[in-house]
Amino acid sequence: MAVELIPIFNLEGVQVDSLEKPRIFSYPVHTFLVRRVVDILQTHRRQRQGRDPMAGKRTSAESLGPGYGLARVPRIRGTYRAAFVTMAVKGRSAHAPTSMRIVYKRVNRKERRLALVSAISSTGIPELVAKRGHVIEGVKHIPLVVVDDIEAINSTRVAKDILKKLGLWGDIVRVRRGSRARSGKPRLRGRVKRVGRGPLIVVYEDRGVGLAMRNIPGVDVVELRNLNPEHLAPGGCPGRLTVWSLSAFRKLDEVAGEVYMAYA
Repeated sequence: MAVELIPIFNLEGVQVDSLEKPRIFSYPVHTFLVRRVVDILQTHRRQRQGRDPMAGKRTSAESLGPGYGLARVPRIRGTYRAAFVTMAVKGRSAHAPTSMRIVYKRVNRKERRLALVSAISSTGIPELVAKRGHVIEGVKHIPLVVVDDIEAINSTRVAKDILKKLGLWGDIVRVRRGSRARSGKPRLRGRVKRVGRGPLIVVYEDRGVGLAMRNIPGVDVVELRNLNPEHLAPGGCPGRLTVWSLSAFRKLDEVAGEVYMAYA
């Protein structure tokens, strides 16, 4: 069986070397499993909410009883204004959420590892990356591997030039055009814009690239040790356009470990 080689590019977009393709990219993509694990991971950020058990009940309202030509709903003492009941203005809530509800879901360790392996494998399939909506025309190669110098970038201006030379700027333009301003409660709470997901940069060690890329819309930077399926498949849809640093790319088979050996 012929060994497939992956080209390695420098920051100028020029191929400088090649590397054997990790076995993890031959793992089948289980879309349902990735989506399930991503949904579970999203519950880990949710905060339990509930209502005050006495909300709407702090009132002197009392039913007048029959004989007054009025409905027998509780009314505030000294007035005819209804209170306490669910149909009244500022009355209690009928089935309010309680803080006892369990929103944190758990996932098996092996299942989470399998989802991560499957999500990593999906980033090496150009058809899946394009299907997810990324602009891949002009991208040097999928999967895209860059020398470790990318980890030490400390300037946004330099980062933009590198993204253009690697052919990733078209996808960032797509994210910019798709950004939408929110109104209402989300805007009041600081979530002013809705920004899509662009390229993901996976490094072995962040030596400044995170700060350099954080002001470019849609671009995320994550260290390999912190990588999870939600980074690689936002919304549970696998196939995110991903850039790997050389050191991180060489460690991918170690991420799979025994799970890959058992199921590959």
